[in-house]
Amino acid sequence: MFEVLVYVYENYWQADACPQLDHLGRKLSAVGFDPEEIAQALNWLAGLNLVAHNTQIVGEGQDQSTSTLKWSFDEQTGAPSTLQSTPKPQSPNSLRVYSVAEQDHLGAQSLGFVSFLETAGVLPANMREIVVDRAMAVPGRPVSIDDLKIIVLMVYWSAGIEPDALILDELCDDDSERIAH
Repeated sequence: MFEVLVYVYENYWQADACPQLDHLGRKLSAVGFDPEEIAQALNWLAGLNLVAHNTQIVGEGQDQSTSTLKWSFDEQTGAPSTLQSTPKPQSPNSLRVYSVAEQDHLGAQSLGFVSFLETAGVLPANMREIVVDRAMAVPGRPVSIDDLKIIVLMVYWSAGIEPDALILDELCDDDSERIAH
């Protein structure tokens, strides 16, 4: 599945340029990818699309001080009910506590990498949540660090954000060839 995702990332630099999933599936099949891998990748991409479009990524200049609620009324009882809530963004002093299932599925190395990206200031809280959600959607555990890097790249890709050169180098670099000093 990850080979398919890398192919999509390399061939469609912007998520907007990527064809609809059914058309993309035909293109991937024509390239020669395994039908099972294509199906897994398309399912994963559909989940990424859903999560990315339902998550507001707070950018610079946006008001982060208020939470907005849109109300609707229940037709049977006439009572107000919340239709959609956009929560306040994460405070810089807050702490993300990972569930046992997330810890087991992601593993210590991947959680450490997510923490590294957060503290480096390149993975905002909303994008982190998308990364965690998409990592949880990957079969097998723990998620390898190389697979997590692809997930992070795909989250950037879906948001239409190009990571800066140093982060891109970190995400695309093969750690096995590094020599520790």
